[in-house]
Amino acid sequence: MELGGNSLPSGPDGVKRKVSYFYDPEVGNYYYGQGHPMKPHRIRMTHALLAHYGLLQHMQVFKPVPARDRDLCRFHADDYVAFLRSITPETQQDQLRQLKRFNVGEDCPVFDGLYSFCQTYAGGSVGGAVKLNHGYCDIAINWAGGLHHAKKCEASGFCYVNDIVLSILELLKVHQRVLYVDIDIHHGDGVEEAFYTTDRVMTVSFHKFGDYFPGTGDILDIGYGKGKYYSLNVPLDDGIDDESYQSLFKPIMGKVMEVFKPGAVVLQCGADSLSGDRLGCFNLSIRGHAECVKYMRSFNVPLLLLGGGGYTIRNVARCWCYETGVALGMELDDRMPQHEYFEYFGPDYTLHVAPSNMENKNSRPMLEDIRSKLLDYLSKLQHAPSVPFMDRPPETEVPEEDEDKQDPDERWDPDSEMEVDDDRSISMRNRVKREIMETDLKDPEDVKEPMDHKRDVNLSFVTGNSSLKAPNKGADYPDTSVKMEQDNTNKPPDHQGGNMNS
Repeated sequence: MELGGNSLPSGPDGVKRKVSYFYDPEVGNYYYGQGHPMKPHRIRMTHALLAHYGLLQHMQVFKPVPARDRDLCRFHADDYVAFLRSITPETQQDQLRQLKRFNVGEDCPVFDGLYSFCQTYAGGSVGGAVKLNHGYCDIAINWAGGLHHAKKCEASGFCYVNDIVLSILELLKVHQRVLYVDIDIHHGDGVEEAFYTTDRVMTVSFHKFGDYFPGTGDILDIGYGKGKYYSLNVPLDDGIDDESYQSLFKPIMGKVMEVFKPGAVVLQCGADSLSGDRLGCFNLSIRGHAECVKYMRSFNVPLLLLGGGGYTIRNVARCWCYETGVALGMELDDRMPQHEYFEYFGPDYTLHVAPSNMENKNSRPMLEDIRSKLLDYLSKLQHAPSVPFMDRPPETEVPEEDEDKQDPDERWDPDSEMEVDDDRSISMRNRVKREIMETDLKDPEDVKEPMDHKRDVNLSFVTGNSSLKAPNKGADYPDTSVKMEQDNTNKPPDHQGGNMNS
């Protein structure tokens, strides 16, 4: 198997990984609005757990540099990015036509600092891709990223900017093939759509399928043109448990790695597939969810870990903390250390929670049929596509602030980064993801949350035919096969932006 420039040997020498972790202490202050299930505060809670479990000491910690307009416009339309930059809660009533055009205002509300929020989470994902491209780490993590529903010209499903597409485009500057894997309960439609007609990117999404947002992701959707069989969908039903999930995940992903031979992997770790999620209906344990991270890590291929969905925020923080430990090759004590959000995790105050006894509607014959169909699709890919490198576009400038060089006392003081700000109400509409929201204020997640504050791809190094129409899709798809620039050395170029010292 081709492993890529910064992969590690297998066996005992491959246990430890050099990990870069991206976190902005302001990210927890962004607030979607009263009753909205998406709470960026969960990122701050995750960071608090990482600090008190001592995991930050084993990683390079970076504050992401915000993505610039031109970075976002590598995928998103100029007028959409300009709209996100200009819209505010105070001005939105004067731009109702634009709000409707860009699908902003209901599932995706306008809130204070919206554009800065987009720049922050996108900057972390692109910054992680840059780190991997330069071989400065083996695994990069941005739990604030993973917003997989955003389209070129519109917001969708709580997502405004598709940081995943932007990070994959960055990885494609160095790697001939990039694999995207999505274990969020919702279909990764925005990423699939962006790369639906190219063989440079394979997308694999494991998700609830049926009468469920976003309504896409049928097993018959396999890509189009050059991208045929390079989009795989694993449609699942309610109540799937760890054993059933892994009976699909490991054989399918094992075959994908064998046949596609990616140079880098992006894994979206949406935590709404966990048991007990407010908007979810799966029954995965944290260990079962993290087994996907562990399995993809075992291939020793450069790996970008991103967040995504997750609406029971105490379990989101548990999950992403545990999966950070998996990335580092460290097992964490189930007994949770005391920290500033300790009361969220009562009454057990443990890292792990037991799955429920809900019915698993995924029968063994159904799972075997899904596995058989997907393995048959993969059998039609005789070998990894050979994509010649051409003149590579210039490297994105993403300077990151290395927190290793900051005052150690300030870096390790959790209170300096994680104080909850004063509450302030912001109104929003009640419809979210066409699903019923749960707003029981007895839950400490609601009581204690901080209150501070389309379709087609058009890229500078993508060539194609915009007349192509993908079957089973409602929009015209251009040929998004990416022709990269000539690189005879196959080495990443010198970084041009900021301090990248490891």
